[in-house]
Amino acid sequence: MPDAVTDTHVLIWYLQDDARLSATAAGFFDACQHDGGRIHVPTISAVEIVYLAEKGRIPADTLNQLLGELRSDDTVLQMVPLDTGVVMALRSLPRSSVPDMPDRIIGATALSLRLPLISRDGKIRLSSVPTIW
Repeated sequence: MPDAVTDTHVLIWYLQDDARLSATAAGFFDACQHDGGRIHVPTISAVEIVYLAEKGRIPADTLNQLLGELRSDDTVLQMVPLDTGVVMALRSLPRSSVPDMPDRIIGATALSLRLPLISRDGKIRLSSVPTIW
């Protein structure tokens, strides 16, 4: 089972068992759970979760859900730092293709790790980032 990177909305939907998670994306998470694969969580996604909770757009305990899942022995999730590799990959994902900076960082994380990104985001899916949806 290959690994993948998750976009923030996908991560939130996974944590909340939300029906908006596509069957393909849910199946990928399940396959990782079954086969020992990893879903890489860009650190900017945790920052976005804090921001969205502060705005009241997602439940306030979503960050705690994420942190609890990351501490679990049987989790498929693994936090990925924003490092030099991501910064360098950001240069290959033009702002004209993906104008939102957090989305660019998430896309660049996938490019840096040479993994597909699980995302519904139309702009990212039209960019050079391989996606799963």
